[in-house]
Amino acid sequence: MRGLLLLISYIFHPLFIPLGGSVAFFLINPLSLDNEQKLRYLFPIFVLTIIIPIIFFFILKSLKLISSAFAPEIEERKYPLALNIIIILLLVFKVLPEYQITELYYFFLGLLLLSLTLLVLLFAKIKASIHMAGMGGLLLFLIGLSIHFEINITIALSIFTLASGLVATSRLYTHAHSKPELLIGFTLGVCSQLFLFKFWL
Repeated sequence: MRGLLLLISYIFHPLFIPLGGSVAFFLINPLSLDNEQKLRYLFPIFVLTIIIPIIFFFILKSLKLISSAFAPEIEERKYPLALNIIIILLLVFKVLPEYQITELYYFFLGLLLLSLTLLVLLFAKIKASIHMAGMGGLLLFLIGLSIHFEINITIALSIFTLASGLVATSRLYTHAHSKPELLIGFTLGVCSQLFLFKFWL
């Protein structure tokens, strides 16, 4: 059981949330974009949000500044969150022009707001669950896309809601977080996207 729950934590690692939201956007978006146009956005998102952080992780680990991919200690979490903020800023200003793909642009702005909030909380010694923050943000983004494009994705939303519950169970079972930390993280993820709905929904 422990191995399965740990696997869930890896599968739904916050590292994959930006790319997951981007892929979901292109799958749900009814506007016709050819594969070349999609790749033009997805490739830099993949490199910047997955490849670069993985390289950065190994550098931090070799310097003994981080102990694992889950960054269990408060001080360890500051480095990846700071890097994430820089990466999202690059994506927002260089890769995702607002006038072309508005929905995805505001999704990443929501992730930026979320990362900044989580980082500030760390300086206040509050360790909110980044896993649940990512799940909450992505779930609200999917709900927003469903409403915005008037497309029924109830099954996908149900599956992702179930996945959120499994991630929460995993983080509790492995003693990575307390219930309040999970709730704070999920609430922040939801609110970060909900706050920006008025600009694109």
